[in-house]
Amino acid sequence: MSLRVCEVFTSIQGESSHAGRPCAFVRLSGCNLRCRWCDTAYAQQVTSEGGTARSLDDLVNEVRASGCRLAEITGGEPLLQAKTPELAARLLGLGLTVLVETNGSLDIGLLPEGSVAIVDMKGPSSGESARMDLDNLSRLRGRDEVKFVIAHRADYDFMLDLLPRIDTKRNVVNASPLFGQLDPAELAAWMLSDGLDLRLNLQQHKYIWDPARRGV
Repeated sequence: MSLRVCEVFTSIQGESSHAGRPCAFVRLSGCNLRCRWCDTAYAQQVTSEGGTARSLDDLVNEVRASGCRLAEITGGEPLLQAKTPELAARLLGLGLTVLVETNGSLDIGLLPEGSVAIVDMKGPSSGESARMDLDNLSRLRGRDEVKFVIAHRADYDFMLDLLPRIDTKRNVVNASPLFGQLDPAELAAWMLSDGLDLRLNLQQHKYIWDPARRGV
C-alpha cells in the first residue's frame, strides 16, 4: 500500500485556526487543477520532482518521529489518491489532530470521522472556480474549515456569495489575501465594513521564511 509523495517535512502551520502550531506535513503529488497563482506547482504531477512511492507504514512512522501533535496531509490534491483517507485514519490512530487540505473540487465525504478538512474554495482569480464541488459546503462537519484565497474584489464577492451556504458559527472560514497581490489591510477593511465574523488568514510561513522556499 503506497502513496505518491512529493515531500514530508516539519514546520510551523501557517494557515487555518491551527496557525502557529508545529506541524508534520505530508505533501502528496498530483493535482487536478491548475490555479494561476499556485505556490506548489512542483507537486502537481505524480512524476514531477519529489513524486515518489511511499508506504503508509513509512509515512506514519516518519510523522510519529516528528513529535508533532498536529499533522497535515496536503498537495497537490490529496483526495486524488485512494489511500489518503486511510493515511488520515492511521494518523488519527496516533492520537494526532489531522488536517487534510483539499482544493474544493473533490468529495470531502471520503475523509474519516475525526479528521479536519480544510476546503480551499477557488475564486475567479484562480481560473478554476467553475470546477468547485459546491456540495462540499453541505458536507462540512463540525471541525472542518473553509478557506478563500482573495486576490481582488471579485474573489471577495465570490466568497460573499457562498457564505450563506456555510454555518459560520460552526465552521471557521479563513479569508486569505493572496500573498504579494492583495494588501491584508485592504481585505481587513472589507471584512470590517461588512461586519463579517471570519478569520483573516495571513499564511504565517511566508512571513517567517522566504515565500519561495520549499519544506516550510
